[in-house]
Amino acid sequence: MDEETRAVLEEMPPSAKLVYKTLEYEGPLTQGELATESLLPSRTVRYALTTLTEEGVIEERLHIQDARKRLYSLSSEEHATADSDIAVDEPS
Repeated sequence: MDEETRAVLEEMPPSAKLVYKTLEYEGPLTQGELATESLLPSRTVRYALTTLTEEGVIEERLHIQDARKRLYSLSSEEHATADSDIAVDEPS
């Protein structure tokens, strides 16, 4: 996570931080899946998603298997940063 994202998240409510971290660990999820994984009420997840999307921290796209649902994930820029933070040991 870069410093800009960290600063944005520090100003957000705890529910938005939890939703962000859930997406960071679990990958793309629907609103219902986020509610299940985070143990937050659907209404709280919906508010967190709106807040995170407005700040550009996460992206919303159409769910391919069910067009009535939306799939949420870290923004492309954030996802690339999160992936680069993971160290991979290569064989010698």
